[in-house]
Amino acid sequence: MTRGLYIHIPFCKHKCNYCDFASFSGQENQIDAYLGALAREAALYKGITCHTLYVGGGTPSLLAEHQLRRLGKIINKNFCPISLFTESTLEANPESLTSGKIAVLREMGFNRLSMGLQSFNDNELKILGRVHNAAQFLQAYQAARVGGFDNINVDLIAGLPTQTMATFLDSLQRLIDIRPEHISVYGLQIEEGTPFFEQGVVCDQILMRAMLEKSHELLSQAGYEHYEISNYALPGKRALHNTHYWQNGEYVGLGSAAASYRKGTRCQNTSSMSDYISCMENGKTPIIFSEHLTGKAKQGETLMLAFRQLDGVELTVEQKSFFGAEIQRHIKNGLLTQTDKKVKLSKEGLYLASEVMRSFVAPFEEI
Repeated sequence: MTRGLYIHIPFCKHKCNYCDFASFSGQENQIDAYLGALAREAALYKGITCHTLYVGGGTPSLLAEHQLRRLGKIINKNFCPISLFTESTLEANPESLTSGKIAVLREMGFNRLSMGLQSFNDNELKILGRVHNAAQFLQAYQAARVGGFDNINVDLIAGLPTQTMATFLDSLQRLIDIRPEHISVYGLQIEEGTPFFEQGVVCDQILMRAMLEKSHELLSQAGYEHYEISNYALPGKRALHNTHYWQNGEYVGLGSAAASYRKGTRCQNTSSMSDYISCMENGKTPIIFSEHLTGKAKQGETLMLAFRQLDGVELTVEQKSFFGAEIQRHIKNGLLTQTDKKVKLSKEGLYLASEVMRSFVAPFEEI
């Protein structure tokens, strides 16, 4: 059985205006205590075999070199040497990814980076609340190449405030020109509790969709495979860890706000960093939520995740019995399409995926 390992690093230099992730700025003095808590939690899972590794956040590259090495020792001691994971990814932001840290990461065995660019336009980066500029990204990206990383993902956002089709296409083309192995293009989502939400920022959904359609066109022409709603990869460079999620595989999550899914049960740790540290220091569980899905709920989640992949889904007898009517409805309304034995999002469904996905999440609609 394939299993993923996710480790959450919640520290950031600055909280971006669109970010609703469990991350905190100005808390670097807590990193060492947090790593100590991670070590205690990891020991609870010692010996469990995991095949892919993803260190996300937050901004994992904010850790100092000695703190990155300490994190590596925690992983090596409780799971396996980082070099033995089929894929091992660390998220990095340009302003904190130095040549020294790149060397440490390669020495530790990491074989993939995921870099947050979001835009090549410095004005758009300021509006987002990013603390890097385009030149810093290019410097960090080149340093990663020189340092030996030959598998890099770069994130781009469509639909930013003040962004025009021209500025978006400029960012996209500049990104294509440097040819990372993997590109993630996300439409901006305004989530409650973020500065953008409080400021009343509203996305131009029509323009955003046009940007996403151009992304599909230009990236496909450039040799990238559009394999998941927001993700593109050069041949053989699909994100293995994330694909494992979309296939509803098992994973272990460590750290504040991290989720785990094992033996049909999903659980999640507290998102409070201080509570997480306190729990681990006092021998208490940091888990604040747990559920075991069976029957229609379990099959619905499996389908919801699977439909994110553009390859499509070959339905089981059980899935047809639970959701046959919903699937036929979406085929008739043009959001799903069926070819041979596989059902997948149509071109229209690709941009209205949430309309499809809600059919597979309880409470279920009566048809």
